[in-house]
Amino acid sequence: MTRTTMFLLAGALAGAAWHGMAEEDAAGGYVAPRGPGGVNPDLNGVWQAMNEANYDIERHLARASMGLRDGPEGPVPDLATLYLGAVASVPPSLGVVEGGKIPYKPEALARRDENRRLWVHRDPEIKCYLPGVPRATYMPQPFQILQGEKEIEIVYQFAGAVRNIYSEDPGPAPVDSWMGQSVASWDGDTLVLTVTAQNDQTWLDRAGNHHSNQMTVVERYTPTSPNHLHYEATIDDPETFERPWKISMPLYRRMEPNAMILDFKCVEFVEELIYGEYRREPLPRFELPDPSAESAESE
Repeated sequence: MTRTTMFLLAGALAGAAWHGMAEEDAAGGYVAPRGPGGVNPDLNGVWQAMNEANYDIERHLARASMGLRDGPEGPVPDLATLYLGAVASVPPSLGVVEGGKIPYKPEALARRDENRRLWVHRDPEIKCYLPGVPRATYMPQPFQILQGEKEIEIVYQFAGAVRNIYSEDPGPAPVDSWMGQSVASWDGDTLVLTVTAQNDQTWLDRAGNHHSNQMTVVERYTPTSPNHLHYEATIDDPETFERPWKISMPLYRRMEPNAMILDFKCVEFVEELIYGEYRREPLPRFELPDPSAESAESE
């Protein structure tokens, strides 16, 4: 048995075990204390995912860089990431996609591969754009659920992203946006958020996984212990994927006595990257290779 086969088998077994435990917990083990109003479970708190999903939501082996290009004997780090060394590498992961692989349509898969090769040029996280849903949930920074008797709001530390969630469906959103329109409902003790009207500019991770503006995300937050939530998101986008598919993971309560969301409004950190070339006297900057020029030379 090869090392890769062993890795994939271990991932499948571990994933099946986790999903089974989550279903058992959600089915009838833990009963959460009631929140404001005394009807629904109390989800208030600061939460965080503890996994490698923001690198790549699919099951994967370690990679030398988040941006790879063709080399003489296989993929090598893109020049823009070369000098970051191991900091730009991708750690291995069992993944959070049920079944291990995203069911892309062929043309969408080709775009994913191109995105991955051009990661440093295209990933919206690099320019501090709002992360979208579901990516905001498993960014390597915490988020806070604020739950009232009827109102729910989710605040994310990354980029100061906020979701104001409707308790009743207002109808189609007038425009697409980075975080979309979220409508809440309850399925027993599970909070269900239906997210529509996201633009097509966000990614699902740093591996180039993408979607169109036709994507609908149905999230499920189920308390499984005082300090854990089981999170699921079903993603449906007929323009990009062959069928709906699901991700799932545990979310952990931040246990520090003073746990809170701090300011990480990273827009000011990338102003030079985005606008520096328009200065009257531009600062010296590292010039990234032009991917279109490289493609022309190879032809």
